[in-house]
Amino acid sequence: MEKIRTLISFDWAIKNILRDKANYDVLEGFLSTLLEKDIKILSLLESEGNQEHETDKFNRVDLIVEDEAEDIYVIEVQTGWERYYLQRLLYGSSKLIVDHMKLGDSFAKVKKVISISILYFLLGEGGNDYLYKGTTEFYGMNTNESLRLNPQKRAALVGREIYSSPNIFPEYYLIEVERFQDIINSSIDEWVYFFKNSEVRSDFKSKNIQTAAEKLDLLKMPLEKRRVYEKYLISKASEKDMIESAHEKGKYARSEER
Repeated sequence: MEKIRTLISFDWAIKNILRDKANYDVLEGFLSTLLEKDIKILSLLESEGNQEHETDKFNRVDLIVEDEAEDIYVIEVQTGWERYYLQRLLYGSSKLIVDHMKLGDSFAKVKKVISISILYFLLGEGGNDYLYKGTTEFYGMNTNESLRLNPQKRAALVGREIYSSPNIFPEYYLIEVERFQDIINSSIDEWVYFFKNSEVRSDFKSKNIQTAAEKLDLLKMPLEKRRVYEKYLISKASEKDMIESAHEKGKYARSEER
């Protein structure tokens, strides 16, 4: 039987680990697995903890980050049913687009926004899937053919999908955690298993998911033990720096002797 590592709740951990600007690897692993491409996060843009006004409707978002392609990701953990939930998602993505435009900016600077909701309630009814994706597509009303952009319009969308409908509109991913049946058929199933059960199995292999286990295990430690462990890590890092510095000093001294 596989060893199970029991971890703390993800909705709490994401607010303590992923907001640390030095610890993007867990979030990068999740996003890379979900979107099936390598995601490299550059910066934390905004989070629930640094809203200017507590009454701002947008402060329900847990995490907002930007990747090296300047796409923006909104990652939200929602534990309770909300009547106008989809309307709020639309508001949030629209507000992000507007907030990242200055008056007079070219519309070429419109940001791509990807909204990801980890839901601990059932939004849909009667469905068998747990993972949904929503996009904006254009189809001919007579032919049902997808809109194909002309060469000039395609040239304006460098780095994006250029053959069919323009991939510049917000995308929405909805993960209904409760509907997941704990059956692992793909890499993203490992992450959803994690979200549902607060566990990472030792046989899970998706990008950085075992790193998530290690970081969450650290958060699970009693405060005093965590401080001792953190001091140990700092000491190890300092020792490594001293060895590397001595090595570099030795190389420099040998070059001077020549």
